[in-house]
Amino acid sequence: MNQNYISDTEDRLDKFLSSSLNQTRNQIDALIKKGCVLINKKVALKSGQKLKIGQNIEITFPIAEQTKSSFSQEEILKLDVKIIYEDEYILVIDKPIGLVVHDAPSVHEATLVDWLKVKNISLSTLSGEERHGIVHRLDKGTSGLLVVAKTNEAHQKLSSQLEDKSMGRYYIACIDIPLKNDIVVEKPIGRNPNQRLKMTIVNDGKFAKTAFKKLIENKNTEDNSHKYELICAKLFTGRTHQIRVHLESIGRRILGDDLYGFKGKDSSIERIFLHAYSLYLRHPITNESFEFVSPIPQNMQNLLNKNFDEGTMNEKINKEFISACFTDTSNWM
Repeated sequence: MNQNYISDTEDRLDKFLSSSLNQTRNQIDALIKKGCVLINKKVALKSGQKLKIGQNIEITFPIAEQTKSSFSQEEILKLDVKIIYEDEYILVIDKPIGLVVHDAPSVHEATLVDWLKVKNISLSTLSGEERHGIVHRLDKGTSGLLVVAKTNEAHQKLSSQLEDKSMGRYYIACIDIPLKNDIVVEKPIGRNPNQRLKMTIVNDGKFAKTAFKKLIENKNTEDNSHKYELICAKLFTGRTHQIRVHLESIGRRILGDDLYGFKGKDSSIERIFLHAYSLYLRHPITNESFEFVSPIPQNMQNLLNKNFDEGTMNEKINKEFISACFTDTSNWM
């Protein structure tokens, strides 16, 4: 697939294409280094090249091919990945807990991208070889919904929806201490300088905003030893570990999230209790509105059944109720 643009600015090449394609400069830089970008029919050599108004920029996107993996096809195909929806442009996946979405230097296991390639699923190439098809991601310890782009056109339009907030997800989490009120947290997030696996609140970090809504508080445990609360969350930005970091910043932890300070010893807590419950988007080609739901995984449901009233859960854990929670967050603390 080729794409053409006429420059209407004298910006740097990478800045112009990052804005035009709604991709990061690192992703644009990778395309330029591979010789995929031409300016007036000549291969662009530098990301920082200054454009002239009226120049023709042509991008030839590489084809996503099944690359050699250190894991066997049999091993990759054993991954418990469920397809919720599929057409020629997009794929909606229900990701299980424990599955890494894409490769990285610290990853030593088969990933969702490996699975997609072994299944010979058509994938976009905007995000580079390690992230073919990946529009947004989920942490390894988080289960639930994500959308995969099969074409570059679909990828570009879905990325624009992430930017203008017409695509998003609602999460369900169980936390160790109830919230005092519904709350919107706006705190910048960056890499923890003392522990590289963690993110933290840093003054020079990237802007991050999360809304948290109280759902069900457990006040009636037999020994009153804990007061867990079920909450839902909406992201307004997409930073690494954002929900977990913002909860830690207000003194709350997700059950099972040892990395961010959960200290419970309940033997039934065998995972991080964070789940991407619903996903809403407009189809990138037809513009039809969709909302998908991922049922709460059984290991999470078992703990909820043990700690929360079934009738209240049935009333509040549904896509209509949860989406309505975030209609107006302007008066939240």
